[in-house]
Amino acid sequence: MGVSGVEMRKRQAAHIEAPPQAPGQPRPNTCCLCWCGCCKCLWTEDRMERSERQTCTKMDSIEAADEQQPSLDEVLSWARSFEMMLRSLEGREVFREFLRSEYSEDNLLFWLACEELKKETDPTVVEEKSRIIYEDYVSILSPKEVSLDSRVREGINQTLAEPSNLMYEEAQFQIYTLMHRDSFPRFLNSSVYRDLLANRRRACLDT
Repeated sequence: MGVSGVEMRKRQAAHIEAPPQAPGQPRPNTCCLCWCGCCKCLWTEDRMERSERQTCTKMDSIEAADEQQPSLDEVLSWARSFEMMLRSLEGREVFREFLRSEYSEDNLLFWLACEELKKETDPTVVEEKSRIIYEDYVSILSPKEVSLDSRVREGINQTLAEPSNLMYEEAQFQIYTLMHRDSFPRFLNSSVYRDLLANRRRACLDT
């Protein structure tokens, strides 16, 4: 065996027989390609720690996503009350998904815009938002025009000169009634709602 071979054996034996490192003492900077694959290799330790951190991060993301899902009780409550569904952020999103499939999403968007307008007290903001609502949903030139009868539409036209945060109240109620009586029953029978309900039931059985 050559000198280099003997020397290599000595180094390997010294590495194996080295006494355990005392707690708190830094470990020697062993090669990242440690031939024995032992746990003393700093590269091996770092790789294991990174893997654990990535696993924890993925689990945290999964748990966070699960927390955003509505509970089974909440999903069931939507079937009992249209108003309760509209008060729920998740309920509105699911209902909006269904309305989009029926090309009537703008009804909900108009209703939500009116809700936001009601909260405003600054006259400048009220004027700006009321104009945007009119141009987006009420004007006959709007591509997103909602279904309002001529009497309600004429009433809105008469208030445009002096807008208020309640100027769309009657129109909002008319759209609310339309969604409640027409869209909501179909939503409860749709695959959008039924699939969500089934998923929430399965989730409860798994826990």
